[in-house]
Amino acid sequence: MTKCAFIPNFFKFYNILWGAAVPFLKRHPRLAPTFNRRINPVQLQPADIWIQAASAGEAYLAVSIIKALNPDRPVTILLTTTTDQGMEILTQELSPKEFSPCISLRFDIFPFDTPKAMNKAVQQVNPGVMVLLETELWPAHLYALKKNHTSILLINGRLSQKSGRNYRLTKAFWRCFAPKRILAISAGDAQRFSQVFSNTRIKTMGNIKFDRMKVQKTTSKNSALAAIVPGELPLSIFASFHRQEEKQIIDMIKVLKKEVPNQVIALFPRHMHRIAPLLKKLNKNGLKVYKGSQVLSVLTGPAIILWDRFGDLHQAYGHADVVFVGGSLAPLGGQNFMEPAALGIPTIIGPHWQDFAWVGEKIFNTGAVTRCKNWQHAVKTMRRYLVNSEGRKTRIDAVRHYILQKQGGAQTAADTIMASWVTNKH
Repeated sequence: MTKCAFIPNFFKFYNILWGAAVPFLKRHPRLAPTFNRRINPVQLQPADIWIQAASAGEAYLAVSIIKALNPDRPVTILLTTTTDQGMEILTQELSPKEFSPCISLRFDIFPFDTPKAMNKAVQQVNPGVMVLLETELWPAHLYALKKNHTSILLINGRLSQKSGRNYRLTKAFWRCFAPKRILAISAGDAQRFSQVFSNTRIKTMGNIKFDRMKVQKTTSKNSALAAIVPGELPLSIFASFHRQEEKQIIDMIKVLKKEVPNQVIALFPRHMHRIAPLLKKLNKNGLKVYKGSQVLSVLTGPAIILWDRFGDLHQAYGHADVVFVGGSLAPLGGQNFMEPAALGIPTIIGPHWQDFAWVGEKIFNTGAVTRCKNWQHAVKTMRRYLVNSEGRKTRIDAVRHYILQKQGGAQTAADTIMASWVTNKH
């Protein structure tokens, strides 16, 4: 382990910060039920490999990795998560029938990153290999693992430009806890990691998220939105847009409604707390809007629907004639445009999609996703697809081929983890 003279002083300060935070965390309604296990993790048991899946997204990555593992000898794996949703995904998705009988799984909550708790956790588990997913870097955790001579792997690693700048400012500190290997999801992410961990072995891998993507030729007819949209009217969806984009979205709706009046427009803002203020903005701009919860039967004609129910967007995509995905008109990094694209729905985004750079530039060659320079360009493209909605089969075939070429990340991760474990044992 790299020796850093300032580490003892840092952890004294770090302890003070945790000491101030712990009383508030104890009263947090979502943390209270598991608070004692987080602050004093005596319940943790030994495991050969420890995988930390912070929340829902990382939990799905962990599931894919476990299903790709095929060890030739018994191995015990501890899967931890920070959230209730993450735990629900892990326990429900990992049926013993779906992975190797040589694998014994344990599930638990990830401890608070206090030096005392993490020293206890690492001593209890004593893992040969620690697997971190995406960007899960906690100082006390990493320090305890280093002292334990555990091999630390960062899998499906991603580091945004903003986070990269922050880590570079403190790179002398983070190099004291450098992972042994990093598998990054793109060349850009790999470069940013190398600027922080210059002595770590860093390579690229296929994003495990591709392994979970499924291209569908048909869609369910049971979505709540499909139940109210007349079959003869085209459907435009504005999805996952942020507060910073609302003015531009309203401008797009005005143009789209004027040029293609005979349609239904459905709005799915990224955050549900924006429903009420967005409704006021729409009304002030002379747009008559119905909240989704208020529509109890099939619409009798064109309409604008502001969807105010959580969790219905994915099913709604399958009925759209065109989709605009937000987070992309303002420099917000983008939102997941692959969900509608994988259904063959013409998908439009703005110029900002940095958080999804792992998808790759060539996705725009499939015809399923169009990147536009501004809102005017985006609405013009949406109108074009509404007027001519042909070519879905071609788009589906192109996206399927693209996704299949990108799959295999879970197997790469599984092979790397097992090789590291076998090496560490010897």
